[in-house]
Amino acid sequence: MSMNMSDITLHIDENTSHNDREELRDSILSMPGVMAADCHDNQPHLMVIEYDPERVNSSEFLAAVKQKGLHAELIGL
Repeated sequence: MSMNMSDITLHIDENTSHNDREELRDSILSMPGVMAADCHDNQPHLMVIEYDPERVNSSEFLAAVKQKGLHAELIGL
């Protein structure tokens, strides 16, 4: 396992329910190399993801969003 960890913020364009965000978070958490993914009801358009860039590419997060029928952009930290 790499010691290089990165954080990125995912901005979700659509209005989503709490359950939609939890489902997306669980999908992202299941990816190899993802250590954490957090979203909060008081900032429903944002999800912060901590991941190992040697194991997962950030573009895979956008693919997971698209698979749920949503749109998003990545915001680097």
